[in-house]
Amino acid sequence: MGKNDFLTPKAIANRMKAKGLQKLRWYCQMCQKQCRDENGFKCHCMSESHQRQMQVFGHNPNRVLQGYSEEFEKTFLDLMRRSHRFSRIAATVVYNEYINDRHHVHMNSTQWATLTEFIKYLGKTGKCKVDETPKGWFITYIDRDSETVFKERLKNKRVKSDLAEEEKKEREILKQIERAKEGGEGSSGKDDGEEEEKKKGEDLGLKSGVKVGFSLGVKQVVESSSSSSKRLFEEEENEREEEEEEKKRRRKGGDLEKERRSALDELMKEEERKKERMNRKPYWLFQGIVVKVMSKALADKGYYKQKGVVRKVVDNYVGEIEMIDSKHVLRVDQEELETVIPQIGGLVKIVNGAYRGSNVRLLGVDTEKFCAKVQIEKGVYEGRIIKSIEYEDICKLA
Repeated sequence: MGKNDFLTPKAIANRMKAKGLQKLRWYCQMCQKQCRDENGFKCHCMSESHQRQMQVFGHNPNRVLQGYSEEFEKTFLDLMRRSHRFSRIAATVVYNEYINDRHHVHMNSTQWATLTEFIKYLGKTGKCKVDETPKGWFITYIDRDSETVFKERLKNKRVKSDLAEEEKKEREILKQIERAKEGGEGSSGKDDGEEEEKKKGEDLGLKSGVKVGFSLGVKQVVESSSSSSKRLFEEEENEREEEEEEKKRRRKGGDLEKERRSALDELMKEEERKKERMNRKPYWLFQGIVVKVMSKALADKGYYKQKGVVRKVVDNYVGEIEMIDSKHVLRVDQEELETVIPQIGGLVKIVNGAYRGSNVRLLGVDTEKFCAKVQIEKGVYEGRIIKSIEYEDICKLA
C-alpha cells in the first residue's frame, strides 16, 4: 500500500479535514479552491491554473465582481424566502445557514467587505426590513412576489364586500324593528280611540234613556220617587260596568305592550341567531390583538405562556406574533395560542360569533360561567350590551 492510498490514515485524515468549513482567507473564489493552511494557499496562488484565472479577472474586474455580488445577493434572498419568509430574525443566523454550503459565493469576492454593509444595502434597496438592536442586526424579508400581492388584494376585496353586506343586512333588520315599533304604537292608539268612542256612546245612551215627567197628585209623587230610586240603581250598575270595562281595557293594554315587547325580543333573538350562523368561523385570529403563546415546543426558547401582539394573519389560521418582552417575531398556529382577557373597563375585540370584528368595552366577568359582559363601542349596534359572551370569543386589543 502506497503512502497516500485511499485507506491510509493520512488520506482518511485529509478527507475528514476537507469535509468541514475552512478559513475564508484561504479560499480562492476564482478557482473555487479551498486550502487548509497558509502554505497551501501560497502554493495554489503560484500555480498555472490560478494565474490563468487571474488573467481573466484582470481583463474586466468590475464585471466579475458584480457577477459574484449578484449571485451572493440572489442566493441569500432565496434562503430568506424559503426559510424565514414571515419572520424577523438575526442577520448572523441567516448568514451562518448560508455558509453551511461549502461551495457558496464568499463575501470577500463581492462588493461588500462586511455583513453589516450588506444588511444596510438590503435595507436601502427595500428588499428587507432592517432593525439595529443591542443584540445585533435583525432583518425581515419583504415579500414582493406578484402572485402573493394579487392574492392579498383579492382577500382584502372579499373581506370588504362581506363587511358591506353584513352592514346592509343589519340596517334592514333595524328598519324592520323600527317599523314593528311604529305599527304597535299605531294599533294601540286605534284601540284606545275606539274604546273612548264606545264609552261616549254609552254615556249618551244612558243620558238619553232617562225619562223626566211632571205630574200632579199623590200617585204621581209615588211614581216619581220609585223612578228616582230605579234611576239611582241603574246609575250604580252603570258605574260598576264602567269600572270593569276600564279594568279590562287596562289589562288589554298591558297585554298588548307585553306582546309588542315579546315580538321585538323575538326579532332581536332571531337576528342574533342569523348573525351567529353567518359569523361563527373555525378561525379567530385578528391583527392587533394580544395573545398568549401556549406551545410547549417553544418553552426552551422562553416563549411559553408569554404574550405577544398579532402583527399579521397568514391564511386565516397562522399569525405573525411580535413578543412584547423580547420583540422577536414568531410564526405560530392558532391552535398554540390563547386569547387574553384585560381588566374590567379595557377594550377588547370580538373575534368570533354574532358580533365578530366589533370593538367592545369589558363591563364585567363571570368566572363561574366563563363568560363576560361587554358593550359595543362603535358601528350600527353602538351602545348595545351583550350580557354573556364566552372568554374564547373576545380578546384584548393592543
